[in-house]
Amino acid sequence: MTFYDEIGQHSWQVIEQEILDRSPADVERALSSSTPGMEGFISLMSPAADRMIEEIAQRAQLITEQRFGRVIGLYAPLYVSNSCTNSCVYCSFNADNPISRLTLSVEQARAEGAYLHEQGFRHVLLVSGEDQNAAGLDYLKAVVKGLRPLFDSISIEIYPMDTDDYGELARSGVDGLIIYQETYNPDRYKEVHPAGRKKDYRWRLETPETGGKAGFRRIGIGSLLGLSDWRIEGVYLALHARYLMRRYWRSQITISFPRLRPAVGGYCPPCPVSDRDLVHMMTALRVFLPDAGLLLSTRESPHLRNHMIPLGVTSMSAGSKTDPGGYTHDSGTEGQFEISDHRSPHEIAQTIRDHGYEPVWKDWDSSFIV
Repeated sequence: MTFYDEIGQHSWQVIEQEILDRSPADVERALSSSTPGMEGFISLMSPAADRMIEEIAQRAQLITEQRFGRVIGLYAPLYVSNSCTNSCVYCSFNADNPISRLTLSVEQARAEGAYLHEQGFRHVLLVSGEDQNAAGLDYLKAVVKGLRPLFDSISIEIYPMDTDDYGELARSGVDGLIIYQETYNPDRYKEVHPAGRKKDYRWRLETPETGGKAGFRRIGIGSLLGLSDWRIEGVYLALHARYLMRRYWRSQITISFPRLRPAVGGYCPPCPVSDRDLVHMMTALRVFLPDAGLLLSTRESPHLRNHMIPLGVTSMSAGSKTDPGGYTHDSGTEGQFEISDHRSPHEIAQTIRDHGYEPVWKDWDSSFIV
């Protein structure tokens, strides 16, 4: 049994109706409970909770400080390839888009890593388009080998692999896996993934479990916000995170909140998510999942990211480039999407300090593995 089997027990339409049926009294009960449970979380995500976002945010802040302290982890994405065999309609890397394609050499990838290391980063996220011919297992292992002396934590956001290949990467020094379902709505998923291996909804959905079996220390999931109703996506995201936390308890489960940003192709989100909606979703998830890591990227504006520092976020990207080679030279290729927060890593670190929190560049050391 996998999460695919569990998700089949939850109808999108039934959850939508449950969300709409919640009353202010249901929200108050959820907020007064020390463990609101899934029923309580649905109440917190409902329109009835819209007038109580301040109360939800206050609860989220208290929980975060109790569980994580007043710290924010910092990481940076390192794009090694924009070659892709999928046709995701919302992404610049879409195989059908007429963009220049580039896969970094191992030496170029290490130069990008050296730049990030000089900026202070000790946690890096390797990102590539989904093309095994351009960025195969041996290539990725070589890149990781070159980066290991520079970083204490290396995560990957690449194409899904099987357990054996993930295991090889884990033994090479990769400790984290990020894999977004994009949308849990199977009909919308089919619509926005018309071609490529990624069109297989179940294969994608079960990939975090494959990573759990491979022994990754950190497993990250997320919905691409704007594709479907954020309230219902939030419920499925919570179900998925809870399932993974129970099944793969040795791994830390993190949740990201990527909102659709302008990209080549000009895709317009059918379900726009406002700043208020995003804050509502993130703080409600913090109340429901006190121990989950919550990540916020440079897709979001400085204003929003500043205000989210005390409200549940545990990690932020900083100084990001979304094109291969973008840190060390003008690669002439398109980024995967436009970022919104263009501040330098040290400017963001100072902002975190100004809010009374401590920026953490390193929170993991392999020497502590027993």
